Amino acid sequence: MPRAKSSFDQIHPCDFYAPEELLDPDEMYTVYEIARLLQELDPDAELDPETENVLLDWAIPWIVFNADDLVVAEPQADDEPGYYGLKT
Repeated sequence: MPRAKSSFDQIHPCDFYAPEELLDPDEMYTVYEIARLLQELDPDAELDPETENVLLDWAIPWIVFNADDLVVAEPQADDEPGYYGLKT
């Protein structure tokens, strides 16, 4: 259900990091690590599953939107996530 803008205490600009602002060009990251970085958290920060799911809601579209600037590496095992990094 939509809410009136006036019902929010604060409204912020919808600014996202550009890939080169977020990712180290020599590193590869999982979607979970990118999700944390987008929230200015340490990539290894411990999160409860509910919080991690919310952060993934931001990270997955960010990866899709920035796909032209990223490279992908296969996971090391079938039950692990893949890795993303800057296209150089």
